[in-house]
Amino acid sequence: MLRAPSPHWLSQVPGMKTVLIHGMVMSPAFWSCFAPGIVREGRAAAYPLPGHSPWTLDDLSQGLTTAAVVDAYAEAIERDFDGEPVTLIGHSTGGFVSLLLARHRPDLVSNVILMGAFACGRFEGQERLASRILRLPLLGRHLFVRLFTRWIATREAFRWGSLECVFDKTAGWETEETIAAMEEVREHLLKSQAGEIAAFVSWMSQTSVIDELPLIDVPVLNIIGVRDAIVPPLHQIHLSGKLPRAHTVILDKVGHLPMAEAREKVDQLVATFLLFGPLTANHKNDLLTRPLSGPFRTAVPLGLQ
Repeated sequence: MLRAPSPHWLSQVPGMKTVLIHGMVMSPAFWSCFAPGIVREGRAAAYPLPGHSPWTLDDLSQGLTTAAVVDAYAEAIERDFDGEPVTLIGHSTGGFVSLLLARHRPDLVSNVILMGAFACGRFEGQERLASRILRLPLLGRHLFVRLFTRWIATREAFRWGSLECVFDKTAGWETEETIAAMEEVREHLLKSQAGEIAAFVSWMSQTSVIDELPLIDVPVLNIIGVRDAIVPPLHQIHLSGKLPRAHTVILDKVGHLPMAEAREKVDQLVATFLLFGPLTANHKNDLLTRPLSGPFRTAVPLGLQ
């Protein structure tokens, strides 16, 4: 059994209940700086991904399963929010986990907000580098651990690696506050076991929720950066097309970190979605609402395995 993750509390005042899940090779400290402002008006906790400090896999590194991951998060929500439904905010891999939770534990989920998310751990033609490395015979895990260790070894190396997620490298999203937050993320990663993160990546690369998306019957806000170089925007659009209650916002000149690259816009979108329900087409030309139909739907290939 995978033990439940510990919460990183962003706010504990009465009100809206929110759980935030970060992306791969990040930590809950990421949300200390980049969480949408409205979540701090209620009770908000950030949880790590399995294998990311302080959440260790114990003896499950060779037997991680979808059921174990879902059950562990469900136990944490039941413990920290008295079993009441929460809004899930998931970035990238955190979005993938959020979809799994919404599919298997809909009793604990009121809304889902996705940013740069995916529904399948393996992309055809654009598979994550970490997954490709781990599939190499004999040396795969060794190479993954070596590259991971090198990336987080120094502040500057980690910064440059993170900048690959950003479309406009010259944008002024880096401040003293954000730099300090990313350094805290790196410090948490230094305490993680690279082998456990590798085990989580291996499980993820073999897992998909794509065929079960039509069964997720909760409101979903899907925020997509049209310049996302990490998760193909077409995959993210296709994901929305399969969700029955999805509302999709496509942001121009934004990459894989919309909450950092377009902070004010994302804050506005999230607040509107949570306070007033389904969005309407009043955000200039960056809003695309469900349902996706006609030629646009058929023109978007699955592109996944």
